[in-house]
Parts: sequence; C-alpha cells; structure tokens
Amino acid sequence: MRTFSSFLGRMVVTESGREIGKCRDLRASLGRGRPRVEAIVVGRQGWFEHLGINRPSARRQDAVPWNAVVRIERRRIVVQDGTELE
Repeated sequence: MRTFSSFLGRMVVTESGREIGKCRDLRASLGRGRPRVEAIVVGRQGWFEHLGINRPSARRQDAVPWNAVVRIERRRIVVQDGTELE
C-alpha cells in the first residue's frame, strides 16, 4: 500500500522520458467504500491548488489521468507515451 504523501514531489514522465511535471496532489472521487484516485495534479498551478489558493478548473490543464500510469518507481511516476495534461 502507498500513502498519499509518498507521491508528492515525484516527477511524472512518459515511457520515453518526457517530463510532464512534479506530482503536487492527487484527485480522487468519493463514493461508497474507498476513495478512487482519478488524476495526478502536476505543475505550478497544481501546487497552488494543493495549497488551497486555486480551485480545480475544467479549463486549466494541470492533471494526468490515473489510468495513464504504467508504473510507479522510486522517484518518478511513469505514464503512457502520448499522455497529455487534461
């Protein structure tokens, strides 16, 4: 099991090595049972969102879909090639 804080600060990269940004937060949906992670929030705007300065916005592109994650390594999160911010 991984903790939320273990993701913070990890670099998010594609399989081919393109850097997308650092993980600043995770977005999850709350329903019955456990929360379900839906996206990795990255970059400066994601950091402001994490601090509560900005609210999530449908117009701002600052998150990587969780279903794009290929693997989680010691210091980075690897996502599928072609993954873009949503």
